[in-house]
Amino acid sequence: MRRIVSLLILVPFALLVALFAMANRAPTTISFDPFTPENPVWSLTGPLWIVLFVLFAAGVVIGGCAAWLVQGKHRKAERAYKREASSLKREVDRAKDREAQTGLPALAGPTSAR
Repeated sequence: MRRIVSLLILVPFALLVALFAMANRAPTTISFDPFTPENPVWSLTGPLWIVLFVLFAAGVVIGGCAAWLVQGKHRKAERAYKREASSLKREVDRAKDREAQTGLPALAGPTSAR
């Protein structure tokens, strides 16, 4: 079911991307010189669709890096929780081993004072 839904979304999207690329084949000049626009010192010329796809890819990479940096505190907390869970598991295992060796419960149960 999930594969069918993915195909229903991805195939039309891929067709739209292909149509966009075919419709925007004209050469476009990107200039990085704001002071002499008629004769730029450094510029790139390429099809518009390549320029837009490169900008889109750069946005995805920058957004992914930003999300990764923001999630750092959550990853740090997860590591701390895993260390704590591991420590508690070792403590429980030691208590079970002591109980098995001595035959007495490692932790006394609640008692009523009557």
